[in-house]
Amino acid sequence: MHLFSKIHFLLIAAVAAMPVSAHGPVPVSLQGVPVPPVPGLLDGSNPIVVNKSAAIALGKALFWDTNVGSDGMACGSCHFHAGADGRVKNQLNPGAKSSNASGQTFDTLASGGGGPNHTLRPEDFPLHRVADPADKFSAVTFSTDDVVASSGTFSGEFKGASRTGGNADQCSRSVDEVFHVNQTGTRRVEPRNAPTVINAVFNQRNFWDGRANNIFNGSSPWGERDPNAGVWVKVNSRSVTKEKLHLENSSLASLATGPGLSDTEMSCRKRTWADIGRKLLARQALQNQKVHYEDSVLGPYSLSSIGNLRPGLNTTYKNLVMQAFNAKYWSYSGIGPFGAPPGQAAYNQMEANFSMFFGLALQLYQSTLVSDQSPFDLSPVDAGLRPTWTNVFGATPAETDAKRQALKRGGVLFFNNHCNLCHTGPSLSLAAVATNAALLKPEAGKTFGPAATPIPYGPNAFGPGNAAYAAGMTQYVNPITRDYNGDVLPLLMDLGYVNTGVADPHNDPGIGGVDDFGNPLSFSSQYIQYLQDRPQGIKDSLVKNIRACDFITSIAINSEFPEPYYFTAVEGVQADGSREGVLRNQNCADPATAFIPSPSAARDEANAVNLGVAVKAAFKVPTLRNIELTGPYMHNGSMATLEQVIEFYGRQGNFHNENLHFQVSTISSSINSPANRADLIAYLKAFTDDRVRYEKAPFDHPEVVVPNGHEGNHEAVVAGNPLQADLAKDEVLVVPAVGANGSAEPLLPFDQLLAR
Repeated sequence: MHLFSKIHFLLIAAVAAMPVSAHGPVPVSLQGVPVPPVPGLLDGSNPIVVNKSAAIALGKALFWDTNVGSDGMACGSCHFHAGADGRVKNQLNPGAKSSNASGQTFDTLASGGGGPNHTLRPEDFPLHRVADPADKFSAVTFSTDDVVASSGTFSGEFKGASRTGGNADQCSRSVDEVFHVNQTGTRRVEPRNAPTVINAVFNQRNFWDGRANNIFNGSSPWGERDPNAGVWVKVNSRSVTKEKLHLENSSLASLATGPGLSDTEMSCRKRTWADIGRKLLARQALQNQKVHYEDSVLGPYSLSSIGNLRPGLNTTYKNLVMQAFNAKYWSYSGIGPFGAPPGQAAYNQMEANFSMFFGLALQLYQSTLVSDQSPFDLSPVDAGLRPTWTNVFGATPAETDAKRQALKRGGVLFFNNHCNLCHTGPSLSLAAVATNAALLKPEAGKTFGPAATPIPYGPNAFGPGNAAYAAGMTQYVNPITRDYNGDVLPLLMDLGYVNTGVADPHNDPGIGGVDDFGNPLSFSSQYIQYLQDRPQGIKDSLVKNIRACDFITSIAINSEFPEPYYFTAVEGVQADGSREGVLRNQNCADPATAFIPSPSAARDEANAVNLGVAVKAAFKVPTLRNIELTGPYMHNGSMATLEQVIEFYGRQGNFHNENLHFQVSTISSSINSPANRADLIAYLKAFTDDRVRYEKAPFDHPEVVVPNGHEGNHEAVVAGNPLQADLAKDEVLVVPAVGANGSAEPLLPFDQLLAR
């Protein structure tokens, strides 16, 4: 092996042995961190949104309105508990993302129950168990590919909906082939656990598999990938034209256009966004749901008063759209080329553009859901940017000291076990690519973080000595990196998407899957197309701007000596950026790595390890903020407690596979000793913002009545749902309206919600 390769392998071995102070970025405060900018949305001479406050009000109303769904489901129905889902009945999916036949059938869980309408119990978790909890290779005592997720709609085929009243759409419904109990239909359940929407605005892409594109096209989740996307723009009183929309940093808007049409989450099949617009626009906003008179956003529109909570707002969705958005998107009064539902009048411009109004309004509302007042955020930091915890107090001086020492020990454990290499930056996630890059770019006089010890923008914003680089973060928006897998092979990976061995990789491809058009979700897979000079394979333009010298380990070096895992001059290399005429060798940690293979070399090595990727069963790194309140954990909801999560990492995952990230194999089993586990959990709980715990502004919300399983249990249900006689009657969870001052009762961790 050549010296260059030897150095890289020795460095990897050394990383595992480094002391806590010597490597890697640190999590930092979210105080003062701006949400990613969206050029053209609110600025310029002709912005899309002309009244931000009205748009936020529109977004909040739509997020919580159960009229949005075909049968009573709101976005908030799966995100009402610290931005996540706190339900425990009828929350199982058989593993529909699996490539195995078992993904279509339910298993019996450890409690003896399971399947549709099962009520989750503590003994159901974790969903994968081994004889020795510290050894993933010990005998498997229980395992299932079933997923704990969120129940949604009964589905059916969309026929129509009232424009004025009635919660449910007219749909041709039937008993689902999978979701039923004794041939009585139950609500379908999502194939993945619902992550929190709080702080999601910082993610470069959203959903567990990243399919909610950073670019919002106005129509769908797919950004530049969707050739039919666009919005209708009024040219003059007699004409409109369909124009492409290209809004950066708008993944939340992309995300918003997905669930509303999903026949598992919220919709009957074949419904369109124009249909949803037609259903909602003339209606009183939140017409069936109480709105607190002190709601931090909707209070001025609320019909409620002290002692008299009433449903609805004093306005319609049409009026809010007209207040919030540029008139060129809704004011055309003629019959345009917008299409028409069968047997009905043609859609109007406002209905035809409803996907854009919905997506951007929800994005602006969710951009306010930033939890930056946890004990961690408010703590002054030392020279290494580690919290001093001088803002944490107990009932006595001794208790204060004990709490602070536990937090410090927990922080050391967090770093010694390399949790910081994925959960880092202000959002505690590598998936916040643009936000992390912005803070790492030097900006004279700009700071963020706690008021007592502000942190300057620049390469040391996440720790001295350009510590961020160890996790693949730089001032440039690089959505991929090249890092090591569990077998210490360098592979291309999407930054912020990691395979930690939670489940059998065949159970769910994660970001290794494809979009609705058959294209890879992974940017790493597209980057190979770029290297091979096959532009038709590049669907996201950001891929063309990737900087090879920002990779954790290089892909090519300008050396005359052959290397087994890197391109060299032997195969053919070229300076990165030479194709575009602007070299990408600025501000590199090592300019010698600013090379990529030549197109011919990349084509010749297409199946070699040099162009290997690790994307199968890789999922977005979730934030750790408010983590004590957002269980169940992992993309498959397979763990109910933080203790189970730490036990999982202590055995270095559940399933060893070729896409497993290297850092997982460096975690020490000692992390799970009782004392260490307690300290680490204390550290994790310090990321909880009490405003989230008590639903204080901006985390207050209208009332929402959430379907919570069905009358009966997993063995028998009661038929006779008002929607249709062969569907099960719903049980419901009433989540009361909360005003800006929050609730007297705190939100509970998931394990405390489980049936006992």
